[in-house]
Amino acid sequence: MTVPGYRDNPTEKWDPVAPVDPAEAEDFLRRCYVENPRLGPAEPRLAIVRAQIAATGTYAHTTEELTHGAKMAWRNASRCIGRLYWKSLLVLDRRRARTADEIFSLLVHHLRTAGDGQIRPVISIFAAAQPGRPFARVWNEQLIRYAGYRDEQGRTVGDARQVDFTAAMRGFGWRGKGEQFDVLPLAIETPAEGVRLYELPERATREVPISHPEYAWFAELGLRWHAVPAIANMRLTIGGVHYPLAPFNGWYMGTEIGARNFADADRYDMLPAVAARMGLDSSRESTLWRDRALLELNRAVLWSFERAGVKISDHHTESARFLAHLRNEEKAGRPAPADWTWIVPPMSGSLTPVFHRYYEELDLRPAFYLDDEAAAIARTGSNCPFPH
Repeated sequence: MTVPGYRDNPTEKWDPVAPVDPAEAEDFLRRCYVENPRLGPAEPRLAIVRAQIAATGTYAHTTEELTHGAKMAWRNASRCIGRLYWKSLLVLDRRRARTADEIFSLLVHHLRTAGDGQIRPVISIFAAAQPGRPFARVWNEQLIRYAGYRDEQGRTVGDARQVDFTAAMRGFGWRGKGEQFDVLPLAIETPAEGVRLYELPERATREVPISHPEYAWFAELGLRWHAVPAIANMRLTIGGVHYPLAPFNGWYMGTEIGARNFADADRYDMLPAVAARMGLDSSRESTLWRDRALLELNRAVLWSFERAGVKISDHHTESARFLAHLRNEEKAGRPAPADWTWIVPPMSGSLTPVFHRYYEELDLRPAFYLDDEAAAIARTGSNCPFPH
């Protein structure tokens, strides 16, 4: 399942000193209480919130508001094809955690909750940002990412996208094994402790070895991928309150791994190797060797995950389910924003029903946003608080 922000999500300028906008708080609360009649009328709650904002510049969500707000943010994510399941999101309220040790322990729990057995959508929401005060966050792009190393000849081992961030981690003292699939440590920053690095235990990093239903040699490529795609560097905003640390996951759609992580030239760039083992003619593009290799790479990913009992979805099935989501939202009288360039899968796009229509793009809140600073650190290590 594509999850919001899997690669790039719209950034939003955020002033961490500014107080909560009372109008945004009221808009969210009214919609939250309308969608959850069991909570009762919104007016008594609105009076409390207005008073809290006037006194402190912010307010605290109840557990019910936090839970529904996180689900609404997923529902509003215009770049996510898997929103049919927004109501199933498991929301873990972690707002009391303060120390890096506490946060790390809860992130490990998140990965185990999401990845043990069948993959399930989970979000862990840590403390809200307070106007004018520092806050905790994770600098990693995802809770699980593989390191990238570049040698003196310019050759890359591992994930090329992570080369600069890996260098930042190594500058902070982490070494790694220098192999293709070294799991990066988590870099957790808290106001009291600064930045601390933590190695994820194996029990939290469930992985799937990649083989092929027909080509026995495929296993010799040594490919594998982690089961849980948990986005770590996006900010959740609910009713004007910002949660800088709110990692979340869905499950993978196969093309995210097979057509992007493994196939992109600036990632693992596996198409030439697969084509060579298949004996394809790569001397000219008109042989469509890339297309043929891409298909088998994606077949291998889906087959391997299914054989391992790890939940994954193919792009045809997920496209049909997305249209079901649009019908549900239309029936509920709600807009369903979508970014065509993200909803259409990265292979066989015109064979899927999501290709043959247009969508309306809206910036609806609650929402997830990728902050400029977090994006720069996660991708390049620039402005990183680690010594180089």
